[in-house]
Amino acid sequence: MPATPPSPRAALVTLGCARNEVDSEELAGRLTEDGWELVDPDGGADVVVVNTCGFVAAAKKDSIDTLLAAADTGAKVVAVGCLAERYGTELARSLPEADAVLGFDVYPELGGRLREVLAGRAVPTHQPVDRRTLLPITPASRPAALAAGPALPGHGWGPRVPRRRLDDSPVAPLKIASGCDRRCAFCAIPTFRGAFVSRPVDEVAAEAAWLAGSGVRELVLVSENSTSYGKDLGRPGALEELLRRLSVIPGILRIRVSYLQPAETRPALVTTIAGTAAVASYFDLSFQHASEPVLRRMRRFGSRESFLALLDQIRQQSPAAGVRSNVIVGFPGETGADLAELERFLTEARLDAIGVFGYSDEDGTEAAGLPGQHDEGTIAERVARISGLAEQLTAQRAEERVGETVDVLLESVTATDTDADTRSEGEAETIGRAEHQAPEVDGECRLTGSGTRPFAIGDVVRCRVIAAQGVDLIVEPMELIAPAGGVP
Repeated sequence: MPATPPSPRAALVTLGCARNEVDSEELAGRLTEDGWELVDPDGGADVVVVNTCGFVAAAKKDSIDTLLAAADTGAKVVAVGCLAERYGTELARSLPEADAVLGFDVYPELGGRLREVLAGRAVPTHQPVDRRTLLPITPASRPAALAAGPALPGHGWGPRVPRRRLDDSPVAPLKIASGCDRRCAFCAIPTFRGAFVSRPVDEVAAEAAWLAGSGVRELVLVSENSTSYGKDLGRPGALEELLRRLSVIPGILRIRVSYLQPAETRPALVTTIAGTAAVASYFDLSFQHASEPVLRRMRRFGSRESFLALLDQIRQQSPAAGVRSNVIVGFPGETGADLAELERFLTEARLDAIGVFGYSDEDGTEAAGLPGQHDEGTIAERVARISGLAEQLTAQRAEERVGETVDVLLESVTATDTDADTRSEGEAETIGRAEHQAPEVDGECRLTGSGTRPFAIGDVVRCRVIAAQGVDLIVEPMELIAPAGGVP
């Protein structure tokens, strides 16, 4: 009997945001079901699939550098993700090292396309289209638009889960929607991610239950704009409904919502986030600026006063709530007075984390053609100025938390005399995150005196904050309130 041929081997490399992480895990599930063996990028892959990011210039460069590095391994290289979707033919033409450039619409049949690449056959390059033509999707137009449009990553679950986790972290992103209906002047995302499309509540809940069964304790709900969730379903308040539905799934201890638009953050949503036990009292608010003239040119809404009123509303219901935001400086036409207004807002806002970005032109956006463009030196100077203020303010906010009690989800336990993934009895460096800290971007909690305590990854430990180092907190463990195995 002839030997069974070995399974083809694929490696997945993911760049960019948490939404891309979900897409990669969907691709991993599809490839596994299609008979592919998943290996590490340096593990002898036949094909390396790079899930690229195409958001800003630095992310594009990182994606191209990663594709070139993958080509040096000798494996076939396939580009997918946002850069491939956005630039398609241009990327293929300028990067012959990539054996194929594929768009979102081929994700359901990726395994077959990769086999064609391995066989040396030419695979059609993705032809970009401006997906803003689908804006907006309404409850009435939704069925026809979805039937006619390209496949949407992370949508359309069948009876089986088309997702395979690529790590064993107790935290996982969960996509609740794709695309965006807003027309922010600086953002190109709608051109390649398309209209905002919500996933049905039942579909999201099914994936959440599956994640809980795989050991996930914290869900991070991701989309381009979570406050738009449910608009295309004709269900006002759908996000609140979804949060309540997810909060009762066994095993899920914390649910975190990301990407909230301040102008769309309704009082009912604030109440649900602040008052639902399993939902983190955490508000990821996309302010972008605080000067009303700049916000209008950005085609956004709000002002320093309205933003501070929203923060006051949040803290009335949850005084210890975590709040993070991003701001863009150097936007065309931004004046010294505008920058001073932003500084005034940040000083009054008491945010836990602030991302500061310098404006850069993006292809096909309205802002790229606006008058009042600033030179790179001016933008760099303003970034340094606001970044310095942000570091000072967020450190002060962390200091304010000294003396608080926080529940910390442990994500790293490094022991000296036993396996890091098991309970330890020797000295250990134990790191996790409190409710006000999102993964990777908001700082962390470092447990002190934990070397004599038997903690494991996935445990939730009640701690007292005893010091701050920048945005990081030094905490002293008090009690184990939810062990990783789920047994008290």
